[in-house]
Amino acid sequence: METATLQYLRGDATTPLGKGVKVIAHVCNDLGGWGKGFVLAVSRRWPEPEAAYRRWHRERARNDFGLGAVQLVQVERYVWVANLIGQRGIRTGRSTGAPVRYEAIDTALATLAEEALRLGASVHMPRIGCGLAGGRWELVEPLVTSRLVGRGVPVTVYDVG
Repeated sequence: METATLQYLRGDATTPLGKGVKVIAHVCNDLGGWGKGFVLAVSRRWPEPEAAYRRWHRERARNDFGLGAVQLVQVERYVWVANLIGQRGIRTGRSTGAPVRYEAIDTALATLAEEALRLGASVHMPRIGCGLAGGRWELVEPLVTSRLVGRGVPVTVYDVG
């Protein structure tokens, strides 16, 4: 078995490169809010991830919606979007501290690894948790490395521009 790698590319994570099944992973908040940041790029390409996320949140009394949960949405024959709940609330004018929750991202990535292995997929992402969630990549990258790459799932991180 070849060793999985973590690679960085300039480009758009909503147009993942390479062959085979691909999962595009991104971090969502636990409030049901979808409308800023990377999700806008996702919604420009496919309506399904937003619709599924909003339904997941609306029906949360009867499902696993919450910090650390993962929702996989198929958007093309070989492309899935993974909605990872890794952000507690959203940043407001009065809020202090970043909404990112590293332990929730860690839990979600462990679940994502299982799903990616089941699908035989590579994972593609922006620097998750580091945009609106306010996280620091030097804290997220080791989670990606241990949970995904360490389990044999190849990961590509896309930097825009």
